[in-house]
Parts: sequence; C-alpha cells; structure tokens
Amino acid sequence: MRMIVDGFGGDNAPLEVLKGCIRAVDELGVDITVVGDTEQIKSCAAANGLDISKLELHNAEGVMEMCYEPTKILKEYSNTSMAVGLKMLADGEGDAFLSAGSTGALVAGTTFIVKRLKGIKRVALATLLPTLKGNTLLLDCGANADCRPEMLAQFGIMGSAYMSRFMDIKKPRVALANIGAEPTKGRELELESYKLLDSAPINFIGNVEGRDIPLGEADVVVTDGFTGNLILKSIEGMGKFFSSNLKDMLTSGIGGKLGALLLMKKIGEFKKKTDYTEHGGAPLLGAQKPVIKAHGSSNAKAFFNAIRQAKICVESNLVSGIAEGVEALKSASAEETAG
Repeated sequence: MRMIVDGFGGDNAPLEVLKGCIRAVDELGVDITVVGDTEQIKSCAAANGLDISKLELHNAEGVMEMCYEPTKILKEYSNTSMAVGLKMLADGEGDAFLSAGSTGALVAGTTFIVKRLKGIKRVALATLLPTLKGNTLLLDCGANADCRPEMLAQFGIMGSAYMSRFMDIKKPRVALANIGAEPTKGRELELESYKLLDSAPINFIGNVEGRDIPLGEADVVVTDGFTGNLILKSIEGMGKFFSSNLKDMLTSGIGGKLGALLLMKKIGEFKKKTDYTEHGGAPLLGAQKPVIKAHGSSNAKAFFNAIRQAKICVESNLVSGIAEGVEALKSASAEETAG
C-alpha cells in the first residue's frame, strides 16, 4: 500500500511531515512517496539527522500557499506539491493522498483532479468530535457553504459508511443538525433533507440540537458547510475556554496544586481525548480515492495518525461502501417516485 504525502503542506513542513512519514513506514508497514522540492527535503533531513532512505521522493517545485485562490491549483499552480500529489493519486501511483495545506485548494483539487464518485454531488469535509459517548463525525465542516437537500442526504450515507468502517460502529446513528428535535423545525433545507435522510439506507434518528452534539446523541451529524464550520469552531473554542480555566484552577494555590497531582492521570486522559493529533486529519468523503486533510499546524504525531487513518480507509474499502450507499439511496428515491 502506497501513501502519497504533500511534503510542503502545513505550518511545520517539511520537517514534521518527514518525521511522521518515517514513523509510519516503520510502524504501519506502508510505502510513502513525499511530494515536493527534493533538494529542500534532503537538506531538511540532513540538517535534522533524519534517515529518509525508506521514503520515495517525487519532485514538485511549487507550494500551494494558503493565500492563493483555491481553483488556481488546476492551472497556475498545477506544479505545486499538492497538485502533483493529487495527479499522482488520480493516475494510480498511490492508494491515498494526504495534505495539511489549503483546505479550499484541496477540495478543488480533489473534485477536479481525483474526481467525485459517480452520483456524488459534492465532496464533504468530515471531522471527528470528542463527545461524552465517544466520537461523533460532523460533516460538512466547511467544504460547501451552500448545500441542497440531496447533498445532505449523501453526507449522511458517507458519514455512516465512515463510522461503520473506520470506528467499527455497526449501525451509526445519523442525525440532522437543527434548531429543534421536531421534524417540522428548520429552514427549507432542513425540512427537505429530513425527508430524504428518513428514506435513506441508514440509521437516521432525526434532528439533533447543537447542545446535544457534544453529549454524543448521534454518531454522525450532517449539515451544510457554513453551519458545520460554526459548530466545529464553537466546540473548539469552548474546549480552549474550559482547558484554560481548568489550568488556572489547578495551578493557583496549594489546594489547586494538590488537586492537580491527584487528578494527573484523569487530566491526561481528558487531554488525549480532545487532542486532534490522535486522529490526525479529516477525510474528504465522496472522492474516487481516499484524500485526508491534516490540520494546518500538524506535528509528526498528527501526520503519523493521518497516514494511519488513510491506511484504514483503504483497507476497509471505504470508497466502495460510500458508492454502494449512494446507489441504494438512488434506488429508494426511484421507488418512492414510482410509488
């Protein structure tokens, strides 16, 4: 199994990328091609005492900067490490692609270079959120600000397939993010999406309110990218708020410090649960081949886990599972229309 990794995506590239890739080759048994300026990669490895002999390098001289217009990855910046890596994936030179670069560019490149699965309206950015009952997959988290009901129905199928195959949940509970639990709540988008999700070949449990998402009331939560990004950033912000306040309480005064010593193990477990590096990245679901978006500030651990995530996606035939689910949805819709 070969992974293609953008060597110059993210704030800590290429050093942390290389560290994560070296560990992945040793521990996961995968082959890795790092795409980017080979001279810079070799220089970085030498300066930091890294042995990159087990990595294959593929030269690409440009870098897709965050400030660039995303769609320009198709022409003006087609020589960048991200664009070249996506082209390699599309041409069958690898089984999955990983980048910590521009989300917009990765979405555009995935859509037009790797291509979407037949029948898929849009690829969706899916993120695992820590909850009281484990993890909840939220999608879309920002790839599509405006969505149609059929897109949200497909998101439900894609999210269900991911949680079933990646998190080993037999019948993932799929919910629609809304302002109330009743089927009559929401805008036209939510009202129509509810009907489609209810007839889709998934375990749809209805609407879920924002306050119930962190409580783990659903395994998959679907919404448009605008709303999803607001939910994601709000949860991230509250996590930092509580973490900061907890730190203040446990470092002020003798009582707080004694409490910190007694709770050290539990604090470590909580910190690990909310650490994005444990999952490594967010999959772009709906593409013809696995594409993983790593966090822009990813370190070596995050890159390693993103590669591990990509490996599981390939081994579990996630793409095939999504394709089968979409076909089932189309069949169900056709039968309903005929009836």
